[in-house]
Amino acid sequence: MRLENCYWFSWIFEREMPANSTDKEIFIARATSPTETHKYKDMRIKNSMPSSHAKRHQSSIKPTLFGVFQKLTGKRTPLLAVRGQPRQRLHFDAADFSAIYAIGDIHGCYSKLLEAERKIFEDFSRCTGTALIVMLGDYVDRGSSSKDVVEHLCKPSPENIKQVTLCGNHDDAFLRLLEEPGLFPSWYRFAGMETLKSYGIDVTYLLKHGSKRAIERAISDAIPAHHKKLLAEMPSMVTVGDIVFVHAGIRPGIALSEQRDRDLFWIREPFLTRGPELPLLVVHGHTPVAQPFFGNGRIAIDTGAFATGKLTVLRIMNRQAIVLR
Repeated sequence: MRLENCYWFSWIFEREMPANSTDKEIFIARATSPTETHKYKDMRIKNSMPSSHAKRHQSSIKPTLFGVFQKLTGKRTPLLAVRGQPRQRLHFDAADFSAIYAIGDIHGCYSKLLEAERKIFEDFSRCTGTALIVMLGDYVDRGSSSKDVVEHLCKPSPENIKQVTLCGNHDDAFLRLLEEPGLFPSWYRFAGMETLKSYGIDVTYLLKHGSKRAIERAISDAIPAHHKKLLAEMPSMVTVGDIVFVHAGIRPGIALSEQRDRDLFWIREPFLTRGPELPLLVVHGHTPVAQPFFGNGRIAIDTGAFATGKLTVLRIMNRQAIVLR
């Protein structure tokens, strides 16, 4: 069956597991028409989930934690513009990797990143070939250890693992601040003080006693050049066969080659409701969910690590996707 004649959908199949296991196995499958897709989506809701959970998984319902997270972090003004220079987009063949892992939004949670990597290394130790790890972006802000996270991402990965660090909207905004220090007031309203604090900058003191020039100089002196280089070289998208990895999502029905970085970093609706509306599967973060969401042509794995302590790791192997526990 040719891919261009297929429509992606996914559903949850709960296999029989040992009593002490909470694993769920996600089978990624295809349907031959939009009609058939909707037929199977209905079957997924009716047969694979408790009725109390069905409404929460319908694609027309927005993730419920978003409002809660806004309260936790405070209302912050978005920097809707993106860096002017387009970012690179990477393409791989599905046969290049024996397993693919995706890690959700890290947001300064260094210990959770190390824990996620340990899970991946242990899981892949039972496999052969090469693995791909895709970090879905948003490494800075909110959590307390953004500097440690960025420094860790600068280190080389093991020989049999290729790592891609996608750019998120917070990473793009941070780089824009480093390139245009005059953006500090609007950036600070959006990002808060956690990232600069992790680099040893006393933002509260500088705001109270320092000049604009002093703040700009402190930022310029504190951020290592190799951190700025990493932020500048982060791609906005990676495709592996017919699976697309981006930070936020894509504009529904628009060819990948015509997608704008702004949407890849910032989009919520109409993507969350409608899905990609293309013959592919999108794995993304950006919009917090209570638990990983599978359906409507997309898998969402931002489980709000900075607030919940849960950093999700997704594994895709042999066209099956599972969440590592």
